[in-house]
Amino acid sequence: MILSGRGVTAVLGPTNTGKTHYAMERMIAHDSGVIGLPLRLLAREVYTRLVEKVGHHNVALITGEEKITPHRARYSVCTVEAMPRETTASFVAIDEVQLAGDLERGHIFTDRLMHLRGRGETLLLGAATMRPILEHLLPGITVVERPRMSQLLYAGSKKITRLPNRSAIVAFSADEVYAIAELIRRQRGGAAVVLGALSPRTRNAQVALYQEGDVDYLVATDAIGMGLNLDVDHVAFAQDRKFDGYQYRNLNPAELAQIAGRAGRHIRDGTFGVTGRVDPFEDELVHRIESHEFDPVRVLQWRSKALDYSSLKALKHSLEAAPAVSGLTRALPAVDQQALEHLARYPEIIDVATTSERVEKLWEACALPDYRRITPAQHADLISSIYADLVRHGTVNEDFMAEQVRRADLTDGEIDTLSARIAQIRTWTYVSNRPGWLADPTHWQEKTREIEDRLSDALHERLTKRFVDRRTSVLMKRLRENAMLEAEISVNGDVFVEGHHVGQLTGFRFTLAAGSEGSDARAVQGAAQKALALEFEARAARLHAAGNNDLALSSDGLVRWLGDPVARLAASDHVMRPRVILLADEQLQSHAREHVLARIERFVNHHISTVLKPLDDISRAEDLEGLAKGLAFQLVENLGVLFRRDVAEEVKSLDQESRASIRKYGVRFGAYHIFLPALLKPAPAELITLLWALKNDGLDKPGYGELIPMLAAGRTSVVTDPSFERTFYKLAGFRFLGKRAVRIDILERLADLIRPLLQWKPGASPRPDGAYDGRRFMATTSMLSILGATPDDMEEILKGLGYRADSVTADEAAAFLASQQGAPAETPAEAATEHGEADEVVEAESSEEPAAEAPAADDQPAEAPAEQSADNAAAPAQPEAPTEARPVLLWRPGTRQDNQRHGGRHQGEQRRGGQRHGQADAREGGRRSGAPAHGKPRESKPQDGKTQEGRSGGPRKDRGDRHDRGKPAGAKFEGRPPRKEKPIDPDSPFAKLAALKEQLKK
Repeated sequence: MILSGRGVTAVLGPTNTGKTHYAMERMIAHDSGVIGLPLRLLAREVYTRLVEKVGHHNVALITGEEKITPHRARYSVCTVEAMPRETTASFVAIDEVQLAGDLERGHIFTDRLMHLRGRGETLLLGAATMRPILEHLLPGITVVERPRMSQLLYAGSKKITRLPNRSAIVAFSADEVYAIAELIRRQRGGAAVVLGALSPRTRNAQVALYQEGDVDYLVATDAIGMGLNLDVDHVAFAQDRKFDGYQYRNLNPAELAQIAGRAGRHIRDGTFGVTGRVDPFEDELVHRIESHEFDPVRVLQWRSKALDYSSLKALKHSLEAAPAVSGLTRALPAVDQQALEHLARYPEIIDVATTSERVEKLWEACALPDYRRITPAQHADLISSIYADLVRHGTVNEDFMAEQVRRADLTDGEIDTLSARIAQIRTWTYVSNRPGWLADPTHWQEKTREIEDRLSDALHERLTKRFVDRRTSVLMKRLRENAMLEAEISVNGDVFVEGHHVGQLTGFRFTLAAGSEGSDARAVQGAAQKALALEFEARAARLHAAGNNDLALSSDGLVRWLGDPVARLAASDHVMRPRVILLADEQLQSHAREHVLARIERFVNHHISTVLKPLDDISRAEDLEGLAKGLAFQLVENLGVLFRRDVAEEVKSLDQESRASIRKYGVRFGAYHIFLPALLKPAPAELITLLWALKNDGLDKPGYGELIPMLAAGRTSVVTDPSFERTFYKLAGFRFLGKRAVRIDILERLADLIRPLLQWKPGASPRPDGAYDGRRFMATTSMLSILGATPDDMEEILKGLGYRADSVTADEAAAFLASQQGAPAETPAEAATEHGEADEVVEAESSEEPAAEAPAADDQPAEAPAEQSADNAAAPAQPEAPTEARPVLLWRPGTRQDNQRHGGRHQGEQRRGGQRHGQADAREGGRRSGAPAHGKPRESKPQDGKTQEGRSGGPRKDRGDRHDRGKPAGAKFEGRPPRKEKPIDPDSPFAKLAALKEQLKK
């Protein structure tokens, strides 16, 4: 075989040398021409550019699946496989001739560059590595080397999310390409996808998505290395190994350079590098790529053209012929040859392929491309069916073809499903374009082309939907064009830019929509802010003029305007005056921000002064002086509730005028608390809890806001939760008493029920329900009712209030009460002296003087000491023997001695009858103490010239005896120093009652 290179010009060089553009210019200088390209995608690009130059009627497009052949077209653009074996055209060009060394397709390129010639000019375009082998195979060839028009520089390794815009990321498997594209969509807005498995129409649409700037990233296989003209600034290799049809191998330097050379366009420099799990390139490899120094191609793949169709065996033998020229090597079996190997073993094929015409027809059928990428045996079965129809009927059975086409004509499904259908329809598109294979080829060409286009469009839509954030891509494109973006804000705060939802405006804060992360987020936000500037000013004006009904303070400390948070409260020096922090972006500026803040502060102050009016009034009171003013200050600091024992000295020192001055602000002096009853409602309690939480960093403490619903439901007592912050019970108007918490006002009602029972004297008639011996009492049904508690709960509550229980049997209690029915009653004067009616004028609320509380800390339940005897402790919940009745608990005010006693039975259980008076005096001493929890004696209060010892001004005759009875030896009653006389509150109902008694005496 003697070959010649005369009339052939090889234009060689790296990428971006303008070789393809030069070939197009040379072709249109001739009256006719043919150009062969390695990819259908590239063929479509060159066809479009030629149509723009010479008109569509002068250019034909011929590929294995598509034919556009205008009548008398002068120029033909083909894939290399579709180029004619012989031509009369004046010009012939073959692009990317270095593919002649490819194991799979190399023999086709070799055949065309060795045998196909133009009448006037032949151009071979490719890499400079082809020069030695071309000069060897084609003596006399003219070689022209073109330098790269821009530099190619190595940029090292970068993370995928840090790659610059206009980058192409290269991988060699569909799974890897999809994974990278998904990552880029989440981080950078989106990417176009180019794979060899996609249909040309889909690849064109994806490339256009990138070229038009809708996305800044392209994820592709090495298909982009085959001459595609893309505006790529950087190429990053996410993989450097590929499957070449036979094995996995590393790409050689020339292949890496072919792909990396896509970076840079015309005179603009480009960069390349690695990303993902690929190790950085070695210095030697980088140098070779940058300087385009590669090992020359030494052999080309070759397969014989002289095929013998006399028999199947002869055909197979001729395909196995070895080349007679050095520099060529017999190609490995391609898809068509592999199919022939399988079919040659089918009995039905052997029986039919008996003539040279039928053998040639079989070889023609074997050329059917394996678009579906299935096994050689399955592909051979399809060829067998087609071949059987061609031999028996002359054409492919159209019913069979219609069924196959119908199965592919579905546009539902995901990317993989649509890709499989496109591969299937491409097979039948190829069949419809084979001359002589169909009775009505035009119909099937149109139908298969229509279905393939529809599937390709659906696949492009799925790829774009999955890998491109259209909102971000459109905005980025407009921003790059420096265009004025159109933005609008809906009534519910949705912000749209160029018709795309970009975020939500809540109050005076703009939040980007989900999926706007990454480097583009700032640009999107900047575009949205242009529309927000005027909106912020308008909203500020509306808020400044808004009424209080448009604003609300929620339990989380946020101030909301028409439902949107616009500010939050924070702690300040004064618990009733929290600080307001505006929730607004920087776009709310200067006077607008000041007006908004001032309006919100006015609302907050008005809301607090309205909901907590009693507390606000007393905090501003100017008529309070001295101790009354100090007590009011403490009441405000403690948000409306004080434990009376904590301020016992101050209360004791208040004169009646001071008490009256503070009482007119709604303050109640209870037995256990000093409080404002008007605040024991859900709205004030919720606001009080919030103010305390702001001051004490308690918004996240357990139990915050949990007790307000119970107060709103009218619960008088609740089971306590040990995990809750105890202060929340007090703020909600409850007193924490161990396992149960009781509303403060209900405890004062309980005190009102207990007081008459302790003031009753044995023998007096009638005996109140629950009274026992004048110093002890029993829990009654009315007590349980107002507390909403069980007897066991009652024990906990009374213990928490400082009472102690003596246990007696039911029989003993009944016998004692029966014995008291006939006991002589004390004279009124004695009773008055005994119970301190002349001690001082009692407050308007009949519970002015407190019962003795346990010497425990605030709201801590007082429990009997561990050493206390069983008689002095609460009776067990269940009697030891089922036949025994439940013990009766006799409750009395506790004293310090109760908690200091170690062992022995309580005096109250050891003394009966005649010893009652000694204990009564002890009880009275505890009851009259202004601070019983601390064990301090209370000063006597003279009134009308009468002393504590007697109304006549002198000691009673039996006073010392009564105090001495039942006391240990040496114990003696000591008189207390006289107290300063305090004026009587004339508005007190008890003062009026005293005046009425005086009138009756007269």
